[in-house]
Amino acid sequence: MRLTAKEIIADFDAHLQKSSKQYYSNFYVGITNNIERRLFTEHNVSKENAWWIYRTATDKATAQKVEEYYLAKGMEGDTGGGSDDSVYVYCYEITNTTKE
Repeated sequence: MRLTAKEIIADFDAHLQKSSKQYYSNFYVGITNNIERRLFTEHNVSKENAWWIYRTATDKATAQKVEEYYLAKGMEGDTGGGSDDSVYVYCYEITNTTKE
């Protein structure tokens, strides 16, 4: 299901409450067109033993809006990435095994 920016932010905020980390700088946010490749392979996030979340946005512009929202709050990451079909917004807790 594709979500609006407001819906994704609400989901991310609720999930952030479940983390033991308290600072936005402890998290990475990004967008992609392939969640498996980007989150679990390129960023080396563990599917089973890590804090992570992703949601599907209505379009790339919406995904970028969510990304920019969390970057402004202090999360790690960068704007300008992704392709026209990058509708997945993801976030994970930075650890000593993840690759930013």
